[in-house]
Amino acid sequence: MNDFLLDLGKNPTARKVIKSLGLPLPMPQQLKRARGPWAARPLQDRDVIVGASAGGALMPIIATTLTTAGANPIVVGDRELLAAFAETGEAYGRPAAHLDLSSLEVDTSSEHAPKGKGGGKGKARDRGPKPHALVFDATGISTPDGLRALYEFFHPIIRRVTRCGRVVVLGRPPQAAQTPEAAAARAGLEGFVRSVAKEIGKHGSTAQLLYVDEGAEARVAGVLRFALSVRAAFLTGQPLHITARAAVIADASAGGSGDADAPPWVRSLEGKVVLLTGAARGIGAATAKLLADEGAHVVCLDRPQDDGLVSRVAREIGGSVLLADVSDPDSPAAIARQLNQEHGGVDIVIHNAGVTRDKTLARMSADKWEQTIDINLSAVARITRILIEGELLRDGGRVICLSSVAGIAGNMGQTNYAASKAGIIGLVHNLAEQLEGRGVTVNAVAPGFIETRLTAAIPVMIREAGRRLSALGQGGLPRDIGDVLTFLSTPQAQGLTGNIIRVCGGALIGA
Repeated sequence: MNDFLLDLGKNPTARKVIKSLGLPLPMPQQLKRARGPWAARPLQDRDVIVGASAGGALMPIIATTLTTAGANPIVVGDRELLAAFAETGEAYGRPAAHLDLSSLEVDTSSEHAPKGKGGGKGKARDRGPKPHALVFDATGISTPDGLRALYEFFHPIIRRVTRCGRVVVLGRPPQAAQTPEAAAARAGLEGFVRSVAKEIGKHGSTAQLLYVDEGAEARVAGVLRFALSVRAAFLTGQPLHITARAAVIADASAGGSGDADAPPWVRSLEGKVVLLTGAARGIGAATAKLLADEGAHVVCLDRPQDDGLVSRVAREIGGSVLLADVSDPDSPAAIARQLNQEHGGVDIVIHNAGVTRDKTLARMSADKWEQTIDINLSAVARITRILIEGELLRDGGRVICLSSVAGIAGNMGQTNYAASKAGIIGLVHNLAEQLEGRGVTVNAVAPGFIETRLTAAIPVMIREAGRRLSALGQGGLPRDIGDVLTFLSTPQAQGLTGNIIRVCGGALIGA
């Protein structure tokens, strides 16, 4: 189903007329999304302004990541920060420039004031940069007063970010702080980033927070690249926790590398076998295509009733078909047997299959309750267990589960669904701890409002609320979830395990 306001907003004349009339209609920005497989330089020729708090520890990692990704880095603040860019800048012919923020004139006029003479909204007179992204190393902030560094960096330049731009803040996790003051300052980063996401979302721009454990610095590059790329179009306002928990396992499979310090950027899933449940349509079909683009062989699992649909998906991507009803108690053994016989095991398991059987609790039948819990949660546990205990899930692998914002915030008429998706979060946390020694990462993706056949059936007013009550003011597409699932499948995501990642466009409900 088309989003009328999003389609209308593509017309510059319509946008101008609606704004001039002062109509209370949100005009969401069309998001820029990727086309084709991952590129070696996703930030090619894009300006990225970089800053750091005093004592920031990640500038060398940021410098290498941006330069090798093709960005044009622009450093603000202490000129000594330029030293971090010297080696890679010379090697790649991209020396960092320096920008004096005091030379910029900041436009602080009201965004709703009339234009023209007598004040109101005006444009800054200087011709400073219009960056694709702002990146700030906040790892040196250790007191509440230190949060001032965020204001000093972002205040002069936040409105210069281009449409569909990116903001990324990197900090240390509050849980590892040695003092209450340090924990408070680090936790403050999350409120700041979530609020920035809501302020810039109307322009299609996003903001993320990367919490980086000490000792996990080598695993930052892949996550930072992804957060700055167009593949993170519907991911915003999220704290991602980068750790060294999951061990690095040498990868002998074709084309792969288990070295977290030097992961492959292109075709990084070459030679990998992926089990993808619910692959026939929607998020599953979109994800299958994205995984195949990165070199994976995708085993497309869906119900026997959907044989035609899932076979078409598998044929288009060069994958294979596994017909099984995940609610059948015998299906885990059948799935394990086919994976063993045809592939000798599996590298990546993505639990995407799920159902909704919505009714208020007082009106819900026992069958609706049982079916939702069984398919969305119990089947996930059963299938994962047999793959682990049967030693079919290879070391260095991935387990990724679909949760939901309903599992975080709850939802009217979805007690069964919310319980199942909250259960996924508990499952992921436990499995992540169990499997980290084998180098297996376990994460969950919690979609918000995604434009699928299920949301198309929602009553129109509820559907509109789901679209508009987010920082980006629109619903996501199946490929938005697929892009995050694909990233979590790659070697670049080795630093992410036990994360629950909301892909919801900055929805106003939930955490």
